[in-house]
Amino acid sequence: MTYGTETWPPTMGLIRRLIVTQRAMERAMLGLSLRDQIKNEEIRRRTRVTDIAQRVAKLKWQWAGHIARRTDGR
Repeated sequence: MTYGTETWPPTMGLIRRLIVTQRAMERAMLGLSLRDQIKNEEIRRRTRVTDIAQRVAKLKWQWAGHIARRTDGR
């Protein structure tokens, strides 16, 4: 889900869509529906998956460091 996110502009709409998609995937992994009314924190605790917004931010900084270390003049 995070492939290529290093180069995407991090708009709030994009981050929100990624979070919603991740939450839906986690619910599917656990076999839960929205009707079960289980809190998002509980779902995250059960799946132990990293938050997608934090992952995207980390990947962006890693990419920036990679670009900053270039020495080939590009």
